[in-house]
Amino acid sequence: MSFYRQVYELVLQIPPGRVATYGQIAVLLGRPHAARAVGYALHLAPAHLRVPWQRVINSQGKISPRSALDMPHEPTIQRMLLEAEGILFDENGQVDLKKYLWNPSSKEGSERRKVGGNSPYAPG
Repeated sequence: MSFYRQVYELVLQIPPGRVATYGQIAVLLGRPHAARAVGYALHLAPAHLRVPWQRVINSQGKISPRSALDMPHEPTIQRMLLEAEGILFDENGQVDLKKYLWNPSSKEGSERRKVGGNSPYAPG
């Protein structure tokens, strides 16, 4: 399975109301120095897979700008999607990672599908 497909599989497991960081996804996939590649993968995620890309943020608990056109004080689509899931941002546009960071080893995380399991990428 390609790295990008592994990213999609793992991100599909993040429940609503939780976030992960690019680096966390990279570490969970055994590629600790591939945080930027995680971002590229999410940017290229096929729409039909419905990968919840909005649930992946940077290690400071902030939304990473997508382009030079992003305005630092304007709400982004990503922020609006996260807020719709109940995730709160502080006045600096930061998510409290102690509160919202996804823990795949918790009960919540242990109920998730395994990478390569019942998914659009599983051999059929």
